[in-house]
Amino acid sequence: MTETPKPPHADDIQLLFPPPVEPPHRASGFGSGIRTWFLTGVVIAGPLAVTAWLVWWFIDTVDRWVRPLVPPTLWPDNFLPVRLPGTGVVLAFLGLTLLGFLAANLAGRTLLRIGERILDRIPAVRGIYKGVKQVFETLFSQSGTSFRKVGLVEFPAKGVWSIVLISTPPAKSIADAMPSREEHVSVFLPCTPNPTTGFWFYLPAGDVIEVPITPDEAFKLIMSAGVIQPGGAGKLAVLAAAGKRETAGAK
Repeated sequence: MTETPKPPHADDIQLLFPPPVEPPHRASGFGSGIRTWFLTGVVIAGPLAVTAWLVWWFIDTVDRWVRPLVPPTLWPDNFLPVRLPGTGVVLAFLGLTLLGFLAANLAGRTLLRIGERILDRIPAVRGIYKGVKQVFETLFSQSGTSFRKVGLVEFPAKGVWSIVLISTPPAKSIADAMPSREEHVSVFLPCTPNPTTGFWFYLPAGDVIEVPITPDEAFKLIMSAGVIQPGGAGKLAVLAAAGKRETAGAK
């Protein structure tokens, strides 16, 4: 009597037909290294490209502003075979420096006072000129401290802290009108990602915590929504080190 053959066992099938051996993941490591190198290149080229674009935009804008004020016979582009960018920037710098030099003399101060008196007699222009002049004098004063200190305030809720730029204390007329007799200070709270907009208000000086960072670092922190932290230099070195580790792991 013939026995019915049994079906092969699963273990026997594995012995006859072993599963294919997967190759080592060298391609994955190499791909990760490529990605790290690409990100490192973006970190290097990105700031250079943005900086070059901003510088070119500034130079081109100043050139277009200054060109109508200069006689055509004095503009270098009219007798040079190529365009010479930056001429307007140089002329604007020289003109502003000369204006400051003249204003520092007795004759210049006299002319400046006469001009301000004329503007003071024009109702619509008087308020604009005085306000803008005070802002420029405050921002560009070498001895002033406005917006040169950074602080933390509890805003918009208790336990939530926001970065602010510390400005000047309130004037006596405003300080006397406040119900609290303690010392106050004015602060500007920039918005993210556009720090040119925000909120400005008075706070008790004790409610503002001064932090040891520069306004430039504060603006970077605000514009990047917390990505660029103060003292964050060396990120490029970290990426480069990561690329080296990926490359070593792929070998």
